[in-house]
Amino acid sequence: MAEIVLGMWTTHGPTLSTTPEEWLLRLPADHARKDHPFRGKTYGFPALVELRKDENLGEKATLGERTRRHGACRAAVERMADAFEAARADVAVIFGNDQSELFLDDVIPALTVFNGPTIWNEPASEEQAKKMAPGIHAAEWGHNPPQRTEYPGHPELADRLIRQAMGDGFDVARSSRLPEHPGHWNSGIGHAFGFIYRQIMRDKVIPNVPLIANTFFPPNQPPARRMFEFGRSVGRAIRDWDSDARVAVFGSGGMSHFVIDEPFDRSIIDAIEARDSEMLCGIGEEWFQSGTSELKNWIAAAGCLFETDLSGGLVDYVPCYRSEAGTGTANGFVAWDRKG
Repeated sequence: MAEIVLGMWTTHGPTLSTTPEEWLLRLPADHARKDHPFRGKTYGFPALVELRKDENLGEKATLGERTRRHGACRAAVERMADAFEAARADVAVIFGNDQSELFLDDVIPALTVFNGPTIWNEPASEEQAKKMAPGIHAAEWGHNPPQRTEYPGHPELADRLIRQAMGDGFDVARSSRLPEHPGHWNSGIGHAFGFIYRQIMRDKVIPNVPLIANTFFPPNQPPARRMFEFGRSVGRAIRDWDSDARVAVFGSGGMSHFVIDEPFDRSIIDAIEARDSEMLCGIGEEWFQSGTSELKNWIAAAGCLFETDLSGGLVDYVPCYRSEAGTGTANGFVAWDRKG
């Protein structure tokens, strides 16, 4: 039977692929936004500054601190990539999300399994780059290859996951080829998956199955418990697969952003380390808004990995602030393997 030999939870945001100076390209958008989600409510930038003034977050957003934290993030990514290489996995399953990269307003499935034979990606054109928000194009190298590239899918495993999911009561969508959207700002697979290919697999991409959740866009976002149970379904399908494949499982996304909440992030990490499924499943939707919603990919991966005998722990947690309001991206990295 197939064996899950590696589990990884990793962030994938722009702070990992931009310089500490480039982090501030997002500040104008922070100031302009009137509805930053934070702990179940929404705030404008000045209100966040006032609310969090006692945390001295401005000191955590200085160039010196940004530089130190950027270095810690890069070191953690390298450790994750080394662990992936050492695991010698044959196949990967990646829980990720879509941010209007593949699915547009004509149809946004809650859960999609990609079962095509090839997955492609390419750099943005000059016209596409002009359509991106400030700071996004600067991070592109971290998830898009320098030229159009095809990666191997795994239709056999993907079909198994689909059949298992349908039998377990999940009406998943399936996609056998990535769409072409002329005039759209993005081409190819989304950044949640491209980051894994480029920075964790170091462009040595093994056959893989992208599992694409709609974490961002209401009203059909799967709640935490649904994501966890979907992960359990995926785990059952892998364990029952009549194959000698060594499988790696990834949860790609999070942590808290675009307003950082360190206690919340730590509670997620603690729950993963304790295999506390009820804590993860009991988190309300009000906590999973904006970029923080990507933590549902971590919860799905937890559902898959909690029933394995893998062990390990936190590689690093680095909150990367860019303002005194607490805006930025928290980065977290957890790895489980046979060594533990």
